[in-house]
Amino acid sequence: MRPVRELARLLLPVACPCGELDVPWCARCADLLAGSFVRVEHGAPRLDRLDGVPPVPVWALTPYAGPVRDVVVHWKDRGRTDLDRLLAPALRRAVARLAPALPRARPVAVVPVPSTGAARRARGREPVAVLARAVAAGLRDGGAPARVVPALVRTGHGRDQVGLGARARGRNLTGSVRMTRRGARALGQRSMCILVDDVLTTGATLAAVERALERRGHDVLGATVLAATPAPGHTARIARHVPTG
Repeated sequence: MRPVRELARLLLPVACPCGELDVPWCARCADLLAGSFVRVEHGAPRLDRLDGVPPVPVWALTPYAGPVRDVVVHWKDRGRTDLDRLLAPALRRAVARLAPALPRARPVAVVPVPSTGAARRARGREPVAVLARAVAAGLRDGGAPARVVPALVRTGHGRDQVGLGARARGRNLTGSVRMTRRGARALGQRSMCILVDDVLTTGATLAAVERALERRGHDVLGATVLAATPAPGHTARIARHVPTG
């Protein structure tokens, strides 16, 4: 089998998205995702509600920069579904450490941020659904009852967010997220929700999702993301700590 394996590597070389050969992901990239969550909502200007209510808490594993950016881009848009096995366990471990800090009054609904129809067709799947399942599993690992509820869809009003600035993202997403009938039935009355997305940039997407859930009477406890774009003027290095609320 060894000659066959070596021939396969020549024809279809295995490489980490950062460029290191002969491994699907390297130890350095794996280590960047091995820490605990940090709070990052302060760097997302579009999460500011301007109504006196603090922005929804957002927890991220790592900055969206350097090798992490390469990993996420390959995972989402270049067919590297094998990276599920890197990203989902990392998120699950971090969420399990977060779970004891969450309220236990009701089970938690894990709500993935929906993709646009065009993005879903281009990718052939919903990558964030993989993360949502990992978040729900992590919550259960930490003792918090949780289930995934894909309650929302994107309407035709907004286009993909890639390349848009903060204000353009906000305008693009106005009225572009709605709850499905099945989602409304699954959530029931006043669920506690945790949102899940891959990357936090300006916060416009999470703000639109938060509004769509709150309009139907649900409580958004916070959001988890793999990575967050570093705020202007900040370095890409984030100190690791376990959040307390």
